[in-house]
Amino acid sequence: MAGVVVVGSLNADLTVYCPRLPAPGETIAGTATEVGPGGKGANQAVAASLSGAGVAIVGAVGDDSNGAMLRHAVSGAGVDVSRVRTLGDQASGMAIITVDDAAENTIVTTAGANGRLSARDVEVAGEVFRGARAVCLCLEVPREAVLAAALAGRAAGATVILNASPFGPLAPELLAAVDVLLVNAHEASQLLAGAPLPPASADDAAWAPIARGLAEAGVRAVVTLGAGGAVVLEDEQGRTGRARVERIPALPVEPVDTTGAGDAFAGALAARLAAGDALGDAARYAAVAAALSTMARGAQRSYPTRERVLARL
Repeated sequence: MAGVVVVGSLNADLTVYCPRLPAPGETIAGTATEVGPGGKGANQAVAASLSGAGVAIVGAVGDDSNGAMLRHAVSGAGVDVSRVRTLGDQASGMAIITVDDAAENTIVTTAGANGRLSARDVEVAGEVFRGARAVCLCLEVPREAVLAAALAGRAAGATVILNASPFGPLAPELLAAVDVLLVNAHEASQLLAGAPLPPASADDAAWAPIARGLAEAGVRAVVTLGAGGAVVLEDEQGRTGRARVERIPALPVEPVDTTGAGDAFAGALAARLAAGDALGDAARYAAVAAALSTMARGAQRSYPTRERVLARL
């Protein structure tokens, strides 16, 4: 039985390392090229598994070498891939990534088989939600599948986590089925109609309007701030009359590649919530996992084990 169910994308990552990111229209020389497993759903599933959770993933890949590679990588990390469909008429999803010497990146994805994941696929996989403690979602697959998975998770009594990336309009019925919204600063600003976010070090009074704005959507939220750590926002208006703001410090590291760090955070958060941690404690663990993931190249291959994270908490 899976404690964490992930419904999301599986992509082959084609990564080019270069001294700096090219300007529009510019050609520069890269220093290395790698092909490896990625995709937000697959990354989150691997991160959750390495954090000690039993994990199953619902997704789709093409009947190609990349699809075989993705299945092998995710299952090799201990994830149940029996509900990953293989489509003969679609290529596997792909991400084209550039990473510079400062560990910054640009990413362009093509959906491929991910774009064919449907509500019906979630319905067919329905039994996997029974007994799940957390359901982890992203927006790299069609919204109908995301909504179906959120509703299935809610019906099963699981904590439903939505990593709202890549960001787009969020339907009220989807937000109503989500317990924890995970966004970065840019996504949080977009969700709040462009409202600027205060720095992580700002006092509670500065963050309170952000917490209340997100709470109006009926969700608790974790806003990730990169090297600034993260902020957990919960509106306690009905109990204490104020918003609760909890700052999660970042672990100081020398980053090599930040690709997939947000997914490492999401998967680790899901694993700890499934284990019964409070949201703040789960976010504290996830922040360390995400930071450690930036110390090596690639996404899944850089993710730390639970033992390594606990050693740095």
